[in-house]
Amino acid sequence: MRTVIIGGVAGGASAAARLRRLREQDEIIILERGEHISFANCGLPYFIGGEIKDRSMLTLQTPQSFRARFNIDVRVRNEAVAIEPDNNIVIVRELDNNREYKLSYDKLILSPGAEPIKPPIEGVDLPHVFTLRNIPDTLKIRSYIEAERPKKAVVVGGGYIGAEMAENLVNTGLDVSIVELADHLIASIDADMASDVHNYLREKGIGLYLGSGVTKITEKEVFLNNGSIPADMVIISAGVRPETSLAKDCGINTDQRGNIIVNKQMQTNFSDIYAVGDAVQVTDLVTGEPSFIPLAGPANKQGRIAADNIAGFPSEYKGTQGSSIIKLFDMTVATTGINEKRAKAAGIDFDKTYTYSASHASYYPGAKNMSVKILWEKGSLRLIGAQIVGFDGVDKRMDVLAAAVRFGAKVTDLTEMELCYAPPFGSAKDPVNMAGFVAENIITGKMKQFFWHDVEALPRDGSVTLLDVRTKKETARGMIEGFINIPLDELRDQLDKIPEHRPVYIHCHSGLRSYIACRILEGHGYSCYNLAGGWRLYESVIHDRSVPPYICTECK
Repeated sequence: MRTVIIGGVAGGASAAARLRRLREQDEIIILERGEHISFANCGLPYFIGGEIKDRSMLTLQTPQSFRARFNIDVRVRNEAVAIEPDNNIVIVRELDNNREYKLSYDKLILSPGAEPIKPPIEGVDLPHVFTLRNIPDTLKIRSYIEAERPKKAVVVGGGYIGAEMAENLVNTGLDVSIVELADHLIASIDADMASDVHNYLREKGIGLYLGSGVTKITEKEVFLNNGSIPADMVIISAGVRPETSLAKDCGINTDQRGNIIVNKQMQTNFSDIYAVGDAVQVTDLVTGEPSFIPLAGPANKQGRIAADNIAGFPSEYKGTQGSSIIKLFDMTVATTGINEKRAKAAGIDFDKTYTYSASHASYYPGAKNMSVKILWEKGSLRLIGAQIVGFDGVDKRMDVLAAAVRFGAKVTDLTEMELCYAPPFGSAKDPVNMAGFVAENIITGKMKQFFWHDVEALPRDGSVTLLDVRTKKETARGMIEGFINIPLDELRDQLDKIPEHRPVYIHCHSGLRSYIACRILEGHGYSCYNLAGGWRLYESVIHDRSVPPYICTECK
């Protein structure tokens, strides 16, 4: 049997290797229009920034190594230009000589991936404007930096690739700005969690132009709808779209976005044609809705599943939950499941909470706090999403939460997770446990909460008590207007200062001491509400939102 695979990166290469392991005698052919297969596209920004120094490290396999190990015929610079599903034929063009030939198949796997969106902006095709998808793109960017020595770069788009590119351009010595049309970077996290990211990137010298659109690019400037930025280098990172014209032209079903529609076996509407990777429509694991979530991990799994089914081993892809992580200098941002925006769009009745926990035992040197946000469905208590922003230990906590989402855990199950503990690695009450404890307190009625976005609307007319239980030293650095200060350890002695029969809205730095204060007050007959995430989250969001979206003292 002959299986032809169009596209030799994540999904295609994974499918080829898996199929060979299952069927030694089959003929397997990979068609790749580029020069490289199985390259580490997630590592491309780090080669530009110098973190990865050896170019050869970007290519996990070569046509020669694939042939030697897997006996797979890899044809680079061979582009599939048409498919004849009724005849099981692929029309292939050899790009080096423009010769076309017909290639028959018994089974066909499409893995064309997604291409960068190039917005219709004046100047987008200028020689100092780049997109990043593959190794040739990477080499062009790096060569331009080395040859032209640009001083100022603008990244258009603040998603994962845009943010990674900004970091790596800074590492090459450039003055970097990010322009993002939305109100925050990294769309998979919520705006409140993005505040820490924004404030940190500004500290690192990156200019942020949020809520701004690019209208024109010239040789020395990027013009926005609210000003302009000097730039002698521009990276367009405005998202990706599935590259599926080949599939659509031959009658393969696609959705409105252009994603190839497949069943759980990764099979298209033609029984002999499968599709995997960034070009396919997936089912969102949490919402059950069709979605587009282009990630390398799912692409590799889908390639494996397609190969299993071709080889006669029934296998199903059960959905994508969007687990992802990004390094920004020393900061780590990670997420799994859905955020508030997507939960609301899906009509899910959810609740949320925030915690601020140390990466390991606080008495052991080097502990750093991480901000954790979790979402759960109210009725079922099913954990539906998590976001973490921090520095150390973020990855392993998110992996635990991702596993919990994958296997349908309730948010209260987080309290029972027995995770590894020793002072250099964690705490007896791990940040994952702490998130579960706080959620359980809310669910069982032990704690009522309010949020940073509720603060401004709280009455300041004396009908409620607004209480800050931080220390005097902490309050010297700032207080929320209208709140009175009684440090937690003095609270029992100063209950006479808190009017009875009035709700008390209370906060501390992170929400922990104010929870203790609420329990004290509840024990004395008060009705108390705790500020989720505390002063730390509130101040981060308010500070972030106080910075104008456009500041440029150098521009015309």
